[in-house]
Amino acid sequence: MMLRTCRVLCSQAGPSAGGWQPLSFDGGAFHLKGTGELTRALLVLRLCAWPPLVTHGLALQAWSQRLLGSRLSGALLRASIYGQFVAGETAEEVKGCVQQLQTLGLRPLLAVPTEEEPDSAVKTGEAWYEGNFSAMLRCVDLSRGLLETPGPTGNILMQLKKELTSWIRKPGASLELSPERLAEAMDSGRDLQVSCLNAEQNQHLRASLSRLHRVVKHARAQHVRLLVDAEYTFLNPALSLLVDALAMRWNSPGEGGPWVWNTYQAYLKDTHERLRRAAEAADRAGLAFGVKLVRGAYLDKEREVARHHGTEDPTQPDYEATSQSYSRCLELMLTQVSHRGPMCHLMVASHNEESVRQATKRMWELGIPLDGPVCFGQLLGMCDHVSLALGQAGYAVYKSIPYGSLEEVIPYLIRRAQENRSVLQGARREQKLLSQELRRRVLGRGLRVPH
Repeated sequence: MMLRTCRVLCSQAGPSAGGWQPLSFDGGAFHLKGTGELTRALLVLRLCAWPPLVTHGLALQAWSQRLLGSRLSGALLRASIYGQFVAGETAEEVKGCVQQLQTLGLRPLLAVPTEEEPDSAVKTGEAWYEGNFSAMLRCVDLSRGLLETPGPTGNILMQLKKELTSWIRKPGASLELSPERLAEAMDSGRDLQVSCLNAEQNQHLRASLSRLHRVVKHARAQHVRLLVDAEYTFLNPALSLLVDALAMRWNSPGEGGPWVWNTYQAYLKDTHERLRRAAEAADRAGLAFGVKLVRGAYLDKEREVARHHGTEDPTQPDYEATSQSYSRCLELMLTQVSHRGPMCHLMVASHNEESVRQATKRMWELGIPLDGPVCFGQLLGMCDHVSLALGQAGYAVYKSIPYGSLEEVIPYLIRRAQENRSVLQGARREQKLLSQELRRRVLGRGLRVPH
């Protein structure tokens, strides 16, 4: 869940007379953090960059519990990985994390730590989906409750993972499952029957639509905007269909801007074209358009699935091609924002310094306010040298923060780490900057004076 704080940040209406001044991501903003925080960050990031730890994380967790006992094992996790990447377990712990972020000029994006792929029989029934539904509602309420001075502007957002099943992609289903029909079914409450689905599947589809509609309705009442995560390519068509249906109902101009955002993954070959079509369609329909732009996290799994089925690899051939795709998508969306204003919102979700620099420079050139429809997003506990520099410069910056108990969150974190190996292993520059700052403090040179 992303939530805009009550702190007023500076806004810039257009290019300043002094010309473009690029941000410096040299770790200078680390003066805002304590030595203990920096030490833990360096230790945890180095551990997470060690491939065996990520690969065998779940097994190592079980082994440590048997060897050390649940209490000691839990204490070690709380002092390290859990403490680095998780906001807390209770509402008070989460609130403490949020307040700390706010003092640094950052904003929290609460993420429901639910799994998108049911991996056991227990996670395939309506009871499991209803549990996820309840978790999403609690996340909406928690996000709203964290606001000290709630207002009517609706600038809270929530990161949402939803249950999907591949049966929506059955042959013939697309002829009956249009966004318009789904939106009408959600709004009217009338039964929806799809001929290519059996009675049980139709019942599950109706229950899923009802849950999604209730989540958005509740979030809208609480002034919370929803960011829907992208998934694997074999799930994304169904996901996009449901997001389009929700957008038709909740992203109309009279509703006050985009309440439902979709996520676009630049590492897929067709992303720029799909994003262009979606932006143009929203413009033609007069709908607000919200986008979270990411590079993507499922590279190895996508290539493995393509090899297994003998299909074309849907991903970009290398990192450079992915970066070029991200740059093109970023340019497309910033141009859309400059033309459509508050009817188009963008989150630049990236740990890449060059992508962030490109975004800030183009915002300046296009006259997009620093605290306007464009914001930035990074993971809690990572890329702080970029997040802090952006926040101190007055940009809207959000840290994605999961929350929950050790039992809920640690498996979730390990799976996310396995999906984001390249990000973790690529954090060497951040480790270098952390080491330099800690070395400077140990040598007694005092705190760095911010520029």
